[in-house]
Amino acid sequence: MTGGVAGVPALVAGLCDDAAVFPPGLAPLPDAVRAYRDRRDRWYAGLVGPLVLAAAALPRLGPLLPPDVRLPLSVTLPGGPADLPAALADVAPLPVEVRSVEVAVPEGMATAEFLDLLAAGVPGDLDVYVEVPRDLRRVAVLEALASSSGRYRAKFRTGGIRADLHPDEAELAAGIAAVVEAGVPFKATAGLHHAVRNTDPRTGFEQHGFLNLLLATDALVRGGTESEARTLLAERDGATVAGLVRAADPGVRAAFTSFGTCSITDPRDELVALGVLTAPVPEGIH
Repeated sequence: MTGGVAGVPALVAGLCDDAAVFPPGLAPLPDAVRAYRDRRDRWYAGLVGPLVLAAAALPRLGPLLPPDVRLPLSVTLPGGPADLPAALADVAPLPVEVRSVEVAVPEGMATAEFLDLLAAGVPGDLDVYVEVPRDLRRVAVLEALASSSGRYRAKFRTGGIRADLHPDEAELAAGIAAVVEAGVPFKATAGLHHAVRNTDPRTGFEQHGFLNLLLATDALVRGGTESEARTLLAERDGATVAGLVRAADPGVRAAFTSFGTCSITDPRDELVALGVLTAPVPEGIH
């Protein structure tokens, strides 16, 4: 696994979007911005994608940024595409680089109406992730993404504060299979607190592992079956997952672009423990 960013393998370069301000981290905005900036010169900086902020936080961002900083951002629009013009206006005078927007389909809004609003407000040079609903609109949204000629990407929620917010292996594998077959890149968010599939000892929730998700995607990209993807999503043995990751094709990242995490150090440390990342040896230690 070579060809990454400053010592970070290509397979995991930019894999972790910094969602520190979201639950369960809930970092104050000034702390999140400071930590993101301070991380730029660390050995694992290449692991990190943009800082993820909700549109509502943008008006408070300006005083936190020196003029010589270009802060990479992904902006979430939980209120739907109607909030996009105001968000773009808020960031226009700021020293930021908006790399993507993540747009939710408002409850009760038909897919056709959503897509019309989105098409009317999105600049052509922006990556647009559409959050795939987990209700009856799911199939229509997935079909719309597949027929968008590469204009839109998908975003899957993989967890939350209740057990029912965690999709099982069958649901998640089916969603990934649909977008992989259609050539639609996707990202994931929520619930991916560990590299490997696990049961949270505090809540009892079943949590997907972000490396399991990477492996399931890799299998599907290689022409594997949805059943294989389900099996990989369910694998709980860290050594098995790490071994399979070492054989994965870095090209899978064209399909699975990133996942949102409220901690960067936790996935970093787990990737090191699994042998996917190699931390530099401190000076004086041989």
